Parts: sequence; structure tokens; C-alpha cells
Amino acid sequence: LQLFQEFRPDTVIHAAALKHVPYLEADWAEGVKTNIFGSINVIDCAIEANVATFVMISTDKAIEPVSMLGATKRFAEIYAQARDAEEAKQGTGTRLLAVRFGNVLGSAGSVVPKFKAQIARGGPLTVTHPDITRYFMSLSEATQLLLQAGLMGRSGEILVLDMGDPVRILDLARDMIRLSGADPDHIPIVFTG
Repeated sequence: LQLFQEFRPDTVIHAAALKHVPYLEADWAEGVKTNIFGSINVIDCAIEANVATFVMISTDKAIEPVSMLGATKRFAEIYAQARDAEEAKQGTGTRLLAVRFGNVLGSAGSVVPKFKAQIARGGPLTVTHPDITRYFMSLSEATQLLLQAGLMGRSGEILVLDMGDPVRILDLARDMIRLSGADPDHIPIVFTG
């Protein structure tokens, strides 16, 4: 709260999160601490410091969540919407909204650099499940969505970019092996569950 009061930001973009599904499935407590309680703390501080606009980055996995990542981010979205409704009722002014991202290409932990590193080491490539699919967006698309949300998003809204059709991760892994010039028969793909 001290930083919010000292710097008095007009807009806060809350991007801090634990976002790696396998890590969160293995350590639920850390996901709850960071993605739920961390978000609650930042939201409450933003409201107390009278921030005009608060935009939280969420995930496409918050839609009917089946993983700890999706569940913790959905909880944070619900909390933001509840606080937004309180703010609107009191007329105090902090506008809270969320944006749901797919996988941002090139971001830390994104599957593309992960696969590149695994290919460079000679494999194996790790894929959670043969049927898993993901939505992808570029860094430019992610940035535009944040800017649009902050400028034009309505109070309590959850915005989602149309990311087209989901990509099957197994197909992406095979394509990246082939496109790297490596021999697909010598780089195994392991399903981690």
C-alpha cells in the first residue's frame, strides 16, 4: 500500500502470477498464495489508493477451470468483479477488469522456447497429454488487449481476444522438430500427464 500511496498510479496492470500448470498441480498452496491472495492484496491496495483503472491479466484456462491455474485465476477474477461491484455501488471510482490471455508467444515459460531448448538438447520434448490444445497470441496482440482493456473496458468486464482455433500441442512439437532440421525419429516426445 505504501508504494501505491507514494507513487499514486492512475492505472495498475496486475501481471504477477504463477502460470505453469504442472508446477501449480504439484504445489497448490503456492498457487493459492500467489494467484489468489496476491491478487486480493494488489486489488485491495489499488482500491485503497484510489487507482482509477485496475486491469488484471488472467488466463483462458479460467473458463470452466479444470486445473489449479484456471481455478486460482478464476477466483481472482471473481474477487475483482465483486470489488468492482462494491466500488460501483459506492461510486468511489476504481474500475476493475480482467483480460484473459492464451499462451503469449515468446513469453517466459511459453511452450515455443521450451520446445526449442529441448530440441537443442536432443530431447525429449515434454507434452502433458496427446490431445492437449492451446490458444496462442503474439506479444503485440497481448499488449493491444491490455491497452484496449484499460482505455475502453467496462467496469467488471472480462475481455478475451479472439485467438482463432486452438493448436494441438503434439502437432506443434512435431512441427518444431521438423522445422528445426532435426531428425524426428531421434527426438522423442514424452507425455508427462
